[in-house]
Amino acid sequence: MNNGWNRLIYKCWSPIYDHFFNSGMFLKARKEIFKDISLEKGDKVLLVGVGTGAEIPYFLNKGYQITAIDFSADMLNVAIEKYPNSDVTFLQMDAQKMEFKEESFDFIVASLILSVVPNPDKTMAEIIRVLKVNKEFLIFDKFVPKNKKMKLTQRLLRPIVKVFGTDIGLDFYDVFKVVENRCVLIKDENVMMNGMYRKIICKRKGK
Repeated sequence: MNNGWNRLIYKCWSPIYDHFFNSGMFLKARKEIFKDISLEKGDKVLLVGVGTGAEIPYFLNKGYQITAIDFSADMLNVAIEKYPNSDVTFLQMDAQKMEFKEESFDFIVASLILSVVPNPDKTMAEIIRVLKVNKEFLIFDKFVPKNKKMKLTQRLLRPIVKVFGTDIGLDFYDVFKVVENRCVLIKDENVMMNGMYRKIICKRKGK
């Protein structure tokens, strides 16, 4: 996967993305994942890879300052059209190289983005960079199930699925190594599909 291909493939996905990934079990999973999020009024929240805005409803009208970024202008435009009168700041931006100062946000959500970007290591490092110390970030994404290896079918399908803009063979703990000296893993729990989709919460360590 690369940025050019992702731009093209998500242009194709944008009109139908919600039909597949913001309904059914995905919608149920999001409701469960975000039901217990409780932040302070005025907190600055960053939604990385906001896509068509599936996570936005769980943060609206709570007094948060919400910034939502996505590399795909087409996906981002769908989100903007869905929430035209909200206070959300929408920005087209590469998650691998964010245009924010260090320690800009109180809470960050990375939903289905690490498995999509060409370089998840860079994206993870950027998330930590722009997160304030002693603050948390939440990941909802698909990874190889904990303490398991990819099945033969996954290995065979992985290059094919990548053509459609996502990676089914990413190991979270390989990516976590990039930032493990700067953050603490708080939670890693299965969400659906036998642990393929997980909810992970980490906190940036204090200096």
